[in-house]
Amino acid sequence: MNPNSRLKQVTERVRGCLIGGAIGDALGAPVEFDSLDSIRARSGEAGVTDYLPAYGLDGGAITDDTQMTLFTAEGFIRARNRMSDRGICNVDSVVHRAYIRWLITQSYETEYVDADFSEDPPSGWLVTQEILHSRRAPGNTCIAALRSRRERSIERTINDSKGCGAVMRAAPAGIIGTTPGEAFDFGILSGAITHGNPSGYLPAGVLASIVFQVVRGATLEEAIEEARSLLCQHDGHEETLDFIDAAAALAANGLPSPEAIETLGGGWMGHDALAISLCCALAADDYEEGVLCAVNHSGDSDSTGSITGNLLGALLGEGAIPKRWIERLEALEVISTVSDDLASAALGPGYISLDRYPTW
Repeated sequence: MNPNSRLKQVTERVRGCLIGGAIGDALGAPVEFDSLDSIRARSGEAGVTDYLPAYGLDGGAITDDTQMTLFTAEGFIRARNRMSDRGICNVDSVVHRAYIRWLITQSYETEYVDADFSEDPPSGWLVTQEILHSRRAPGNTCIAALRSRRERSIERTINDSKGCGAVMRAAPAGIIGTTPGEAFDFGILSGAITHGNPSGYLPAGVLASIVFQVVRGATLEEAIEEARSLLCQHDGHEETLDFIDAAAALAANGLPSPEAIETLGGGWMGHDALAISLCCALAADDYEEGVLCAVNHSGDSDSTGSITGNLLGALLGEGAIPKRWIERLEALEVISTVSDDLASAALGPGYISLDRYPTW
C-alpha cells in the first residue's frame, strides 16, 4: 500500500475511533446514573435509540470521558514531538501535564498542582478550546489524583482505585504506539497517573493494544487474543482477564440483553467497563447496534458507550458511523482536528503542528 493510501486508511479508522467514542459517550451521557427501569420509563422498552437532552443541549453533549480522551491524545502527540525534537522524552510527565491542562478546563485552582506540572499560562491549542471548558460529571478519582502534589506511576501509586476513569480515556495511547506491546505499555502508563489498582490501569493497556491492532487491520478477535496475552504478563491481571473471558463467552451467544449485560457489572470499574464494551463490540453487527447495546443498562452508560464506540469506530472506520449522529455531535471540529493530528503522528517521523502541540 502506498503512503497516501495508508494515511487515508489509518485516518479513517482513527477518526472512527475518536468520533465513534465521543458519540457513544454522548448517547450514554443523559442516562449515566439511571437504572434500566428508569431508562425504559423515559425512552420506551427499546431504551436509548438516539441522542437525548443533557448538559443544556438538545442532544450530542459529550462528557469528561471525551474531554480526557482528547487530552490523552494531546499528551501523546506532544511526547512524540518532544522525542523528535530532543531525542529523549519522559512520556509519563508529558501526558501528566496534558491531564493538568484538562484539570484547568474544569476550573480547578492551579495552586493545588505541583509547580513542576503546572504552566502559566497553559500551553498548546487544546486547552484554549472553550467548548471543552465545562464540567461534565468528572470522576472524583481523576480530580483528586490530578490536584495532588505527586506524580503517579505503576511504581509510585498512592491510591487503590480500580474505577473506569483510566480505561475510558485510553484509546489514543493505542493509536500512537508502534507495536501492540508498546500500545499496552502506553495505556497502563497513562492510566496509572490517576488509578493505582491493576484492575484500574491494566484495562487501559488492554484497550490501547486492541485499538492499535484493529486500526491497522486486525480483527477484533485477533486483537483481543494478543492483548490478552500481553495482559497475562502483568501482576494483578487476574480480575481483568476473568472479565474479558466472561465478556467473550456472553458475546458468543449473540447480542446480549440489558439484563445479560448487567451480569458483567455496572461499568463503574475498569475491568467491568472493558468487559461490557468488548461484549457489545464482539456481538454487534454494526456500529449503531453496538453502542446502543452498550448504553442501555443500569450503570456507567457513557463510559461503556464511549469505549464501545472507540472499538467499533477503530474497527469499522468513520464511514460506518451514522451521519445523523456525527452531524449533531458537540465539539466535532475539535475532535476531528485531534483525530487527524493523531493519525499523522501514528504514521511517521516529523513534527505534528508545533503550534498546537509544542514540545514542552
